[in-house]
Amino acid sequence: MPERIRFRLPMSTVSSPRFALYLAPPPADPLSQAAARWLGHDPETGRSYQPEPAAGLAAARIAALTEAPRRYGFHATLKPPFRLAEGCDEARLIVALERFTMVRRPLRLPPLKLAKIGGFFALVPSAPSEEIQALAADCVRDFDHLRAPPSEQELARRRAARLTPRQEEYLLQWGYPYVMEEFRLHFTLTGDVPDAAESAALERHLQAMTARFTRTEYRVDDICLFVQTAPDRPFRIAGRYPLGG
Repeated sequence: MPERIRFRLPMSTVSSPRFALYLAPPPADPLSQAAARWLGHDPETGRSYQPEPAAGLAAARIAALTEAPRRYGFHATLKPPFRLAEGCDEARLIVALERFTMVRRPLRLPPLKLAKIGGFFALVPSAPSEEIQALAADCVRDFDHLRAPPSEQELARRRAARLTPRQEEYLLQWGYPYVMEEFRLHFTLTGDVPDAAESAALERHLQAMTARFTRTEYRVDDICLFVQTAPDRPFRIAGRYPLGG
């Protein structure tokens, strides 16, 4: 049976929470544990970890370079963060997610590999997967009626990335520019790393850190519901919903 919400939203939450549909390795998976320690946040338990020096960089610099992905926890996006539409509540979202996952089967992705996307490092599938592209597109479409429109501030933040015309179209239609054929599955490991020397050092370190996780297929057995209860709080895994029930 699908796991239910693991914690309830606090009554003191001032702003409406944000939800997201992500992939994340199981909590017992060594990749999950290694990534949580690297990023400094475990979205499964909420535990925080102190940064450690790495790649010849001080702990404070590692903390700065992982600050952006730390808020989200180790994950790959299927349906990007959204607030619930007016008249929709958490229970309705969960029912929709249970129905969605019940009729879909588990997937196997090609082994992951380290890559630099723009200015940040991530683990990505080593070969294209039509199945994961289709699953992500279905997540975007099938849950869109539950999504509130993004605010003007959120739109402006996305547009700061100098979107292409197609990405702008998707931003207006789906609330996020990197969907459909613009989608690329990735598990983020750093924020932007503009310095060439730091980038080279981090690449060597991350290659060694992730080498043992890039030798076998990546199993996609469930979809995780992530929730952020307030803008200053990190995302947490609220529940895991097995594909195929």
